Amino acid sequence: MSAGPTPARGARVVDLRSDTLTAPTPAMREAMAGAPVGDDVYGEDPTLNALEERVADLLGHEAGLFFPSGSMANMVGVRLLVEPGRELLADVTSHVLRAELGGHGALGGITSRTWSDGLVDGSNPARVLDARVPLALMVPDAGPYLVSTAAVAVENTHNFGGGTVQPLDQLQALRSGTEQAGVALHLDGARLWNAHVATGVPLDVYGRLFDTVSVCLSKGLGAPVGSVLVASAERVAQARVLRKRYGGGMRQAGVLAAAGLHALENHVDRLAEDHARARRLAQACAAAAPGSVDPGAVPTNIVVLRTGTRSGTEVAAAAAERGVRVSALGPHMVRAVTHLDVDDTDVDVAGTVLGEVLAG
Repeated sequence: MSAGPTPARGARVVDLRSDTLTAPTPAMREAMAGAPVGDDVYGEDPTLNALEERVADLLGHEAGLFFPSGSMANMVGVRLLVEPGRELLADVTSHVLRAELGGHGALGGITSRTWSDGLVDGSNPARVLDARVPLALMVPDAGPYLVSTAAVAVENTHNFGGGTVQPLDQLQALRSGTEQAGVALHLDGARLWNAHVATGVPLDVYGRLFDTVSVCLSKGLGAPVGSVLVASAERVAQARVLRKRYGGGMRQAGVLAAAGLHALENHVDRLAEDHARARRLAQACAAAAPGSVDPGAVPTNIVVLRTGTRSGTEVAAAAAERGVRVSALGPHMVRAVTHLDVDDTDVDVAGTVLGEVLAG
């Protein structure tokens, strides 16, 4: 059955594959063009230094370090906490283990174990953290024969869980348990800004619970490049060495940092618009194809749609033929992500197309 006509040449395409697709706004480009710069390897880029200090302050840490990608920030952040040959615990669908191409093992010599908590029986599709699960999995001092747990990683919001905001009480319980056991915590906070806007929990309340935190500037905040890792001043000094070793040393990167500073000043609060549009999209899809999504379970800007007996790849291809791009997330799921470059009209078009495609 055809999913409809191919969009006419020049017709607008609504691209919901990711919030990484945003282009810098004119005001952001202007800020980038006028940024004072220096050599960051020498620590002399004033705009980059200002960004690192700003993010560290927001998250309640002593220092920050800019990275060209979130994957590199995560790999360095975890490596600061986990020596080669020790283990990291993380959710089985976490970005650090599923979507960073094995970098933690390949470059850091880090082994890992995962918890799946309800994944098989479908009882926890949103990947909501239950602190008791990783705490029970930890083996802080395994002796001379088994691998010892050095750190636990948490993702907030959780990408593959559909933008799930992790409950603050569970994060606090996890911190309490790991601290008592001498195990460190890393936060993959690529979309922590979304969690903050959705809940009103201050960024530093989240940040202070973790030993290292990575946050992304090029997703919901709309900057073209970059993530920032925050930690203690001592750890950030070590991270600067690791960043250079991993090939991430930069020179006049202030032009990129200026985009991040502009985003922090102008694009955080507006994430609420993305959240509202995601719910609007989910409502349209649920109305046209009941069972495809629960709009009440869309807390932020990610909508995971169930495709029934059809493959996610088939549904994504059918939607693309009609000018709406989504990602095939699994055998029978697709993902749509609202962002800065998607307005109400785009969401209504996407809701109509996706609803009709899902209804078959």
